[in-house]
Amino acid sequence: MISLFERYDASSDRFFDEVLTAEGNPRGHYDKMVHRFGQFSLDDISTRRQIVNIFFRNQGITFTVYGKDEGIERIFPFDLIPRIIPSHEWANIERGLIQRIVALNAFLSDIYSSQKILKDRIVPAELVLGSKHFKREFVGVRPPLGVYIHVTGSDIIRDRDGRYLVLEDNLRTPSGVSYMLQNRQALKRAFPVLFDRYKVRPIDNYPQELLRTLQEISPSSRPEPNVVVLTPGIYNSAYFEHSFLARQMGVELTEGRDLVVNNNKVYTRTTRGLQRVDVIYRRVDDDFLDPLVFRADSKLGVAGLINAYRKGNVALANAIGTGVADDKVIYSFVPKIIRYYLGEEPILDNVETWLASNPKEMKYILENLDTLVVKAANESGGYGMLVGPESTQEERERFAEKIVANPRNYIAQPTISLSRHPSFFNDAELGGCHIDLRPYVLYGNSPTIVPGGLTRVALKRGSLVVNSSQGGGSKDTWVIDE
Repeated sequence: MISLFERYDASSDRFFDEVLTAEGNPRGHYDKMVHRFGQFSLDDISTRRQIVNIFFRNQGITFTVYGKDEGIERIFPFDLIPRIIPSHEWANIERGLIQRIVALNAFLSDIYSSQKILKDRIVPAELVLGSKHFKREFVGVRPPLGVYIHVTGSDIIRDRDGRYLVLEDNLRTPSGVSYMLQNRQALKRAFPVLFDRYKVRPIDNYPQELLRTLQEISPSSRPEPNVVVLTPGIYNSAYFEHSFLARQMGVELTEGRDLVVNNNKVYTRTTRGLQRVDVIYRRVDDDFLDPLVFRADSKLGVAGLINAYRKGNVALANAIGTGVADDKVIYSFVPKIIRYYLGEEPILDNVETWLASNPKEMKYILENLDTLVVKAANESGGYGMLVGPESTQEERERFAEKIVANPRNYIAQPTISLSRHPSFFNDAELGGCHIDLRPYVLYGNSPTIVPGGLTRVALKRGSLVVNSSQGGGSKDTWVIDE
């Protein structure tokens, strides 16, 4: 435990350290990992970093950062020390996520039909019907199998006591799963011997599980439904992921211009002529899907797609209108949603949340902006957010004006002390970086979760923001059999 870890301090009572106890001893499931890394020199780490960088560059594993003068494409940041989750902890996470996704799907099915939960005033109707992601046009439209959210990426954190909490749900077009898969391949190349010391559960079957899920929701009775991936194009920040998943599933990667609707059926243009499409895994937001129904200026969608969807001739994953359930305001009601539809207590707790739309809670938010994290209800990627302890008085005053002007659009949460994990700021320095976890849930005939997920890490010293667009990176995530 000397060398790389000898200067690493895990004694803070403000954060839960994933790897070491406050006394500096490895947690049981990290013991072999810590001792192995303790044997590496800085030159060893630098050599393995080069192996990973070459792999990522050759694979074209990039992420687009908008607004950077030096260019928009960069290699996705990756930390060499994997995050390990023992099987008993994973079992609880898995049960909690499945419970959550089943309840949220029941919520979507309800609000797009009888709206019983609104009539019973469990969730205020004005918050649902006033959400920008609630699509009134689809009330009464039932997707195949009654499933709305086929791919989910919920963000999970650990507080200072080590409790797993759900920070938010991503139900529209969650990204990052390709990095989860490629991180595993990169680490196997850099540290092949590490995998001999642990029983690490495999994740390589995710593309096949995703394809199976998409085929299960096909409205066609054909034995092999035709699935395509719909991408906004090469300038989208997650284009690498779109092309990677299409390639791994063995399906066509399409843009809006590649698809055509004829007689309320969707076809893709091929060298062999038009080919019928049964399922579209769309990575295009609702408002850009069909210029005849949503934004008329959209060049990303397909004219007539929505009518084909309404007629039941094509399935969309995820279904249109799912965004209302990952609105950060609706997030605060998920425990009530679970109790209402399932009659169960939540297995995974939410982070305490205050709604600016509630006058009493808005008063509390405004009086405590210096200690809270304030988020815009429908933003993502770390944008539209105020981290109170890291903000200036001027920034807080500007945010207060936004909150007062549009209270429906803002929530606040305590500044959670995200758990820390030893990570390399560079090849020469090891320090504690804050992390979260994004597991991926697939939902066709039944929910499926590939063990692990994308561990995102804040690679800026002291930062709590793990989003890659804000300077974050990722780690390989191991679920191990004990």
